[in-house]
Amino acid sequence: MSSTWGRKFKVSIFGESHGSHIGVGIDGIPAGTPIDVDYIMDQMKRRSPGQDLMSTARKEPDRPNIISGVFEGMATGAPLYMIIENQDKKSRDYSNIKDLARPGHADYPAFVKYKGYNDYRGGGHFSGRITAGLVFAGSIARKILEDRGIYIGSHVRSIKDLKDRRFCLDDMTREVFKQLESKRLGFLDDRLEDKAHDMVVDARKNQDSLGGIIELGLTGLEAGIGDPFFDSLESSISSMMFSIPAVKGLEFGLGFDLASMYGSQANDEFYINEDGNIRTRTNHNGGINGGISNGMPLSLSVALKPTPSIGKLQNTVDFRKGKETCIEVKGRHDPIIIARVRPVLEAGLAIAILDSLMYDNSI
Repeated sequence: MSSTWGRKFKVSIFGESHGSHIGVGIDGIPAGTPIDVDYIMDQMKRRSPGQDLMSTARKEPDRPNIISGVFEGMATGAPLYMIIENQDKKSRDYSNIKDLARPGHADYPAFVKYKGYNDYRGGGHFSGRITAGLVFAGSIARKILEDRGIYIGSHVRSIKDLKDRRFCLDDMTREVFKQLESKRLGFLDDRLEDKAHDMVVDARKNQDSLGGIIELGLTGLEAGIGDPFFDSLESSISSMMFSIPAVKGLEFGLGFDLASMYGSQANDEFYINEDGNIRTRTNHNGGINGGISNGMPLSLSVALKPTPSIGKLQNTVDFRKGKETCIEVKGRHDPIIIARVRPVLEAGLAIAILDSLMYDNSI
């Protein structure tokens, strides 16, 4: 099982949803880096469960316990390890369906791959619960980037058929990113917040779930970071994004919309700004050319499927008995993961960018 990501800033996640603990190991934090626990907790609280009707009723304080790699508030340069105790477990919710393949879940392929030895409770190691450690690691990476003038933000582009606009260049500022961070869902158009909330509550009442698209932005990255082909900046970011549960699609800049445009429309024309820096007038390609940053803000959009755990009756199979049956998934589940996954995606982007900067010897 591969649970380690990174070339220079290496992140290893471990634990199961209903195990005793979850956690993360981080190798590559520069010695002397301040570890700001308050900053980290602010990010982790955005991901925490049990906050409102748009999230699972499971309540976990997610207090990180750093057990190595930090001394007197500073990274020592040795690997940092952190654990979080799982406190609010209800494993009995899964005992009656342990041999049933929940539609949309990893139950069946996990059973085959691990020969039935995988922990099925709450999805085990496949659970989104494990992303708490990713947010912890990403918060450290994010603070390192912010201290160098690189900022990350995100907003909801769509939930089902409710659509917001894309980021424009004027949105790509630290101030706008902070405003969006304070919002539970995070639409650029504030009028959509209440409409989206009502959609999610209705889906919950109907024992169903919703997905959506989140757009991420990053500003302050210099030109020249990344490589062509296999170590391209897009490749590194994509590898991390697709490591996050529920992610099913990814595009940079205008992405798939570029396929319906003329080259004269899709190309970003260069110019020299008032500070003498080379920039582009548009940012259709999301700040990356040839796998390398071009000095413009990065933009990428991530499509997330609806939460697969729903209460509606669905067809499935009993993979031990080899027969067809039906399933109603009980327990506590998010009717939508959009609100809680935003800090996870932002953390993943921070890790990918920091690793690329360190790999390029820019940090």
